[in-house]
Amino acid sequence: MAYDEELADRIREAVEGEPGLSEKRMFGGLAFLVRGNMAVAASGQGGLLLRCDPAESDELVQRPGVSRMEMRGREMDGWLRVGQEVVDDDGALRHWVDVGLAFARSLPPK
Repeated sequence: MAYDEELADRIREAVEGEPGLSEKRMFGGLAFLVRGNMAVAASGQGGLLLRCDPAESDELVQRPGVSRMEMRGREMDGWLRVGQEVVDDDGALRHWVDVGLAFARSLPPK
């Protein structure tokens, strides 16, 4: 499945003006990076893939439509999937984009 280009455009709007921002095709989607660190992506599986503080993963996955990203059958702290039904709402999309941006800003540049 290709990523949702409309969702990518909405993310692009939300991150507009972010210093050090770049875009890169990753994980079957379109990722938005801050100084080389992935913040958020329009996922090829639908919805968002985003980075967060691993210490906040337990709390964040308690929200409806949010789960840890799985890679090779293992759930990963610090990587979340946010369902399309959640980010259909502009306010919710902005919230999750902000979570990803905040974490990416906290990392050293690559």
